[in-house]
Amino acid sequence: MPYRVLFVCLGNICRSPMAEAVFRERVRAAGLADAIEADSAGTGDWHIGKPPHEGTRRLLDGKSISYEGMCARQLQPGDGDAFDLIVAMDANNERDIRAVVGNDAKAEVIRLLSIVPDSVLQDVPDPYYTGDFEETYALVSAGCDLLLERIRPRLAG
Repeated sequence: MPYRVLFVCLGNICRSPMAEAVFRERVRAAGLADAIEADSAGTGDWHIGKPPHEGTRRLLDGKSISYEGMCARQLQPGDGDAFDLIVAMDANNERDIRAVVGNDAKAEVIRLLSIVPDSVLQDVPDPYYTGDFEETYALVSAGCDLLLERIRPRLAG
């Protein structure tokens, strides 16, 4: 059974689908597509069924990273047991994830930038509000690289 990772932000149209797409690309490039699955969700319900934000799509297109088939969905209580790791983009997302999935969930919940030792930020800024998709990509990219290295040892067990 593959190791399952869920990326979560507020609306599931900017940060978390970007992270999902970037992480999927890293996993594919590492030859681990059969061993690791990625998905994304939002804590809110405003964008359910919509594709990633135009800014996210434009950035991913420019880097030849696929987001094919992605559409926004809302985090569900069952995601806590369906995934091994839930990765929040910011502190509010992390708090909301814990409230939705509960304390007894199987999934470990972390904040993406908590694993980036040289990051001066704790939260990935939301480009929906900042407009800076490049900054978000740089943070997400660094986090996804380290996340893959963190997960690799878990695949053997």
